[in-house]
Amino acid sequence: MIEPRTTAEHDAAVARLRASYAAIPAGEPVRLAKRTTNLFRPRAETLTPGLDVTGLDGVLSVDPETRTAVVQGMCTYEDLVDATLPHGMVPMVVPQLRTITLGGAVTGLGIESTSFRNGLPHESVREMDVFTGAGEVVTCRPGDDLFDTFPNSYGSLGYATRLVIELEPVPAYVALRHVRFDDAGLLAKTITEVTETREYDGERVDGLDGVAFEPGEYYLTLARWTDSTGEASPSDYVGQQVYFRSLQERERDLLTMYDYLWRWDTDWFWCSGAFGAQNPRIRRFWPRSKRRSDVYMKLLGLDRRFSIADRLDQRAGRPLRERVVQDIEVPVERVPDFLEWFDAEVGMRPVWLCPLVSRGTSGGASWPTYPLEPGEVYVNAGFWGTVHVGPERVDAPMNRAIEQRVHELGGHKSLYSEAFYDRETFDRLYDGPHLARVKATYDPDDRLSSLYDKTVRNA
Repeated sequence: MIEPRTTAEHDAAVARLRASYAAIPAGEPVRLAKRTTNLFRPRAETLTPGLDVTGLDGVLSVDPETRTAVVQGMCTYEDLVDATLPHGMVPMVVPQLRTITLGGAVTGLGIESTSFRNGLPHESVREMDVFTGAGEVVTCRPGDDLFDTFPNSYGSLGYATRLVIELEPVPAYVALRHVRFDDAGLLAKTITEVTETREYDGERVDGLDGVAFEPGEYYLTLARWTDSTGEASPSDYVGQQVYFRSLQERERDLLTMYDYLWRWDTDWFWCSGAFGAQNPRIRRFWPRSKRRSDVYMKLLGLDRRFSIADRLDQRAGRPLRERVVQDIEVPVERVPDFLEWFDAEVGMRPVWLCPLVSRGTSGGASWPTYPLEPGEVYVNAGFWGTVHVGPERVDAPMNRAIEQRVHELGGHKSLYSEAFYDRETFDRLYDGPHLARVKATYDPDDRLSSLYDKTVRNA
């Protein structure tokens, strides 16, 4: 079990953060000095030292009786789960990748298979300390302007240093059922029914996600928490087997709770194939400890740095690639429309599907900066790869078309990756005027980059 951080250690870490902020000259970019990232957008180069977040990456306490944990903002979900799971508990939503931080999931949104019943990570936060652009630590709670505007603000309002979050009890295992659908309309109808009843074919459903492999080949994975293994042995997808392929190969499966939480991280969903990690001959010699998303992210960084894929395409006479790495949400009834359009216009497969229902703010309203309608069923579609488009790549035609189509269907797009909106459209979609008012209160000297500058201008 991970040793908790003490209050004195936390206070010292916050003091270091304050000192590093004070050392940044006025007018220079204010950024976190982090070794890892789960963002997929470029940033302007800077020589200015980042904010020192050393010592803000731990768990302060876990309370099984109140089902809460007090966690520092830079704590990864991997370390958070390692602290809570020995108590038989996990966060209400555990995003798919190990190195996503709690603060990152709250300010940048997160999602996973429990989101159809537990919403998004920020919706199970009870209290939060935010280091603001004014250089102050502000404690905020549901209903406060800073708290309610913080989700999807991506550091434009500040950075979470301490969060009090809700936990839920979990057993040792997860029983999986993979159900195939040939019709996207029936898939969407089933998602709605499972969300409303929290069961399928008489079995309780605790986790719900799926994959669209091809037109007419869709799978929902129905997860049920259980303490019993029955006669089955838990599968091992950190070994030679690859998890996403099991959806097509097995109707029933069993995983430990720990392996279920990180089932997608091992092969970065299916993206590890780009590095040969799914080739059995290569996988045999690829260390288990290196089969994880942050390792692949570093390899991707090398590809970007040396333009390896572009050089191979040029040598083979293939058109230039446009990187299409996005997660979007559309109302469940529009999922068939989106998948049909996506197949015809983009043609990238597989696509991850994850239903969610937002709880809304404490007052029952939608979250200002990411206004999903509370209580309505949405489906997140995640797709991550490249499309050959040729010289038009510089204009990002696929990404722009996706943005337009998603909002025609009443959806929204996450901002962890590249975005191409004009300012007027962006402010309309993400309530720019409200965000600006809150920012003026907590960052009166405009030390932090605006959300638009961060996510569209890559400042």
